[in-house]
Amino acid sequence: MPGGCSWGPAAGDARLWLAVVLLGWVTSSSLTSSATSSTSSAQFLASAVSAQPPLPGQCPPPCECSEAARTVKCVNRNLTEVPADLPPYVRNLFLTGDQLAVLPAGAFARRPPLDELAALNLSGSRLKEVHAGAFEQLPSLRQLDLSHNPLDDLSPFAFSGRNASASAPSPLVELFLNHILPPEFDRENRSFEGMVAAALRAGQALRGLHRLELTSNHLLYLPRDVLPQMPDLRHLDLRNNSLVSLTYVSFRNLTHLESLHLEDNSLKVLHNGTLAELQGLPQVRVFLDNNPWVCDCHMVDMVAWLKETEVVQGKARLTCAFPEKMRNRVLLELNSSDLDCDPILPPSLQTSYVFLGIVLALIGAIFLLVLYLNRKGIKKWMHNIRDACRDHMEGYHYRYEINADPRLTNLSSNSDV
Repeated sequence: MPGGCSWGPAAGDARLWLAVVLLGWVTSSSLTSSATSSTSSAQFLASAVSAQPPLPGQCPPPCECSEAARTVKCVNRNLTEVPADLPPYVRNLFLTGDQLAVLPAGAFARRPPLDELAALNLSGSRLKEVHAGAFEQLPSLRQLDLSHNPLDDLSPFAFSGRNASASAPSPLVELFLNHILPPEFDRENRSFEGMVAAALRAGQALRGLHRLELTSNHLLYLPRDVLPQMPDLRHLDLRNNSLVSLTYVSFRNLTHLESLHLEDNSLKVLHNGTLAELQGLPQVRVFLDNNPWVCDCHMVDMVAWLKETEVVQGKARLTCAFPEKMRNRVLLELNSSDLDCDPILPPSLQTSYVFLGIVLALIGAIFLLVLYLNRKGIKKWMHNIRDACRDHMEGYHYRYEINADPRLTNLSSNSDV
């Protein structure tokens, strides 16, 4: 533009040349002074970096982290405690295959807190003790897996906090307690069922629970006051236990229950009360495979219920296990005339009992015959015993009279002198 300042290519080259000259001057002027202190500066920076606490979002050394997936995996690392430097972004935490042994109170308390942690997997970490308040300060925890740990001591307040009366309900929605019975558990002194029930019902902390799995724990019974504490339960898995009856278990309040797994237990029959409760649940699906059903007169109502209901999944697979004559008979194909309680013994056993009766009768007849042939000797023997007892009693009575009369006592003593 005429009369103005013009910045063309020549001016740009001049500016670039000037900048290079200035940069070289600055570098040359500071080179000497920086050389003397380069070593000390490097040492200072290294010590400062090492002294700083782990930055938020940093991954613990034994673990693998993915900030994009909000996941931390500390799998098969032989950890003896929960890492202290877990990143606050973690939503899914896997601490499996480790050596934790004990989970103390506040095991996951951190600064900053783990507010985002929603799924915690502690399976197979050889946990033996879970103390009260172990999962406190995890406000977003929805899923907890403690399976495959030999739990000797599961605190009644493990899920409710150390002060159950003042603690808020647990946020847990899914709880997995599969295969947690330790092999050395002493059932004579403690009840495994009671220990688990106390932790499930303490303070109604788990009333928001939707899924509960208790498979492979050799449960002999299910405490009657546990299920009413979890009214929102939708899935209950009791497979591979030793349940023999559901008489004292109430499903009446579980109006949201969708699936009930009872496979591989020791159930012999479902009684009328249980049948009515299951039929009253609108959307439940019941699984009853692999139970030793006893097909006798007590099974009549259950067979009739099976033929009418639609809640039992795979009911055509259910077969009799006892008695022997009914083994492998399909329950749906039975009629009331097939179900009786008369003890019909197999022919071989009947023959054995007949033979035993004959032998006992012969022994009794021989004994009576011997008594009859020796009746005179037995009578004389009984008379001798009677005379001996009478003489003994007379002597005892005579000594008693002497001891009771002071005069006779003095006379007896004087005569001895």
